Amino acid sequence: MSQYKRLFDFVYHQRDHFPLKEMMISRVAGSWKAYSTEEFIEKMNEVSRGLLTLGVKPGDKIALITTTNRVEWNIMDHAILQIGAIDIPIYPTMTEDDYKYILNHSESIYCFVSDAEILKKVKQIAAEVPSLKEVFTFEKVEDARHWSEVAALSKDTDQSEVDRIAKEVKADDMATIIYTSGTTGLPKGVMLTHANIASNAMDSEDRLPELIKGDTTALSFLPCCHIYERMLHYLYINNGVRVYLSGLETVKDDLAFTTPHIFSAVPRLLEKFYDGVIAKGLANTGLKKKIFQWSVGVALDWNPDKGGLYNLKLAIARKLVFSKVKTALGLTGIKAVPSGSAALQPRLARFFTGAGIPIFEGYGLTETSPVISVNTLRRAGMYEVGCVGKPINNVEVKIAEDGEIICKGPNVMLGYYKNSEMTSEVLKNGWFHTGDIGVIENGFLKITDRKKEMFKTSGGKYIAPQLIENILKESIYIEQCMVIGENRNFPAALIVVDLITLKLWAEKEGIAYSSDAELLSLEATEKLIEREIEKRNSRFGKWEQIKAFRILPGAFTIDKGEITPTLKLKRKKIMENYAHLVANIYHD
Repeated sequence: MSQYKRLFDFVYHQRDHFPLKEMMISRVAGSWKAYSTEEFIEKMNEVSRGLLTLGVKPGDKIALITTTNRVEWNIMDHAILQIGAIDIPIYPTMTEDDYKYILNHSESIYCFVSDAEILKKVKQIAAEVPSLKEVFTFEKVEDARHWSEVAALSKDTDQSEVDRIAKEVKADDMATIIYTSGTTGLPKGVMLTHANIASNAMDSEDRLPELIKGDTTALSFLPCCHIYERMLHYLYINNGVRVYLSGLETVKDDLAFTTPHIFSAVPRLLEKFYDGVIAKGLANTGLKKKIFQWSVGVALDWNPDKGGLYNLKLAIARKLVFSKVKTALGLTGIKAVPSGSAALQPRLARFFTGAGIPIFEGYGLTETSPVISVNTLRRAGMYEVGCVGKPINNVEVKIAEDGEIICKGPNVMLGYYKNSEMTSEVLKNGWFHTGDIGVIENGFLKITDRKKEMFKTSGGKYIAPQLIENILKESIYIEQCMVIGENRNFPAALIVVDLITLKLWAEKEGIAYSSDAELLSLEATEKLIEREIEKRNSRFGKWEQIKAFRILPGAFTIDKGEITPTLKLKRKKIMENYAHLVANIYHD
């Protein structure tokens, strides 16, 4: 593992090879504030010295919680790591009970939070965390200690002690413990080393378009507490990419302002972008509407092997329609949009890539730092719609006898913190067992379902719900869904309807309604969704076909405990929340 760098080495590499006047930029008091490479390193070293003054030692744990991505989080991350301490990133959307569990389980001694709202949540449980000495804030909050106080402690200190400790940090030392939100049970603490993450950043680099070092812009708005976005931060730093940091709430404005060459996304966000584009295009009339519909059809037919007449049609569609879409979205210079965290509907990959917004779907887990495989257009034969690409360099993947995807490589975690039993369940003979079911076809990895989410009907037939859900969501009218039917005599679905496209349909059909709730309850709406499901049932085996469904009154949300911060379904909780509908389906 010695060939891989420590994570804090990347910023020094940037300084020595392509120092930036604007390395990282985020909002401070409503205005964009930029740090140059030199300013970042200076502040990082100040904070490291301040932490040593506070008594922080190698191996100590420090928690970081931020509502949106910001430079301060990254400075703290680097400052902690270069003195051999371990950081504990926490999702801001987690509950107070999760905060308490994670802070206690990790024995964190300090916690740095972004704002008053997060501070309030931490203070509610601070008395029940004996190890916690102090909480600092990035924003100025009344009666709270500001993070600048830590840097101020460095005033009369010597950098040589930081440098001495940094030299002793090894690539295979633990860098972070990331607590996965999980779809069931308590969060698990994934132990990742410097080499785990650094190797993944370097081995993933050639799956992106060639980055112009020192002259490429990225926008980062997915939570940096998730290893997916965090690993990309290190990749960007190592390649001299200017990074704007923001959050999901302001993403549309931030895309327009930053016009990035690259940003990462999750399928849920791409679905919303797609719905918005379709709704706006269908609102046109006459020739404009016909051209739009033709162009969408061309984009939805995209694949990397098309040629000849198709390329001519695509060029026309891009010029007449999609150039305007890209301008409206702030994506005139876009080169790549890596997509991960959940399965991407093939129609989204085709539509956006056909429109000139290349979507690179990948696959990985927190336990694998995270990337295992990813599609790319950088070289021929490396992109397959409906698959998650070929394994990256130095990562070996194979399919176990029961269909489970297992992998081996320098990116695989040390294990679960304080849980050797669970570690031994997933790490066997050097192979990490992902819990996902898949196949490898022509070198491309394809995910078919979660091993633990598969269930049997009362007739003994196996159902892979995620596969069915992804196909159902190909309908423009179905925003979210969950397939049910464990130990029942047939599978059914709980459906969240896309209100934007549903309202356009109702307008076109001349259907009157007084509220969203009334529209969702109309017999015509139920018939529409029934037709959409029937169109797709033919693609399933007879035992897999959806025999009944219920339309839900609203979307699955984090607040209701129905999805994780990475937007995975929490099936048990959804079943609890809609037990009355499930009972109605099966006449309990």
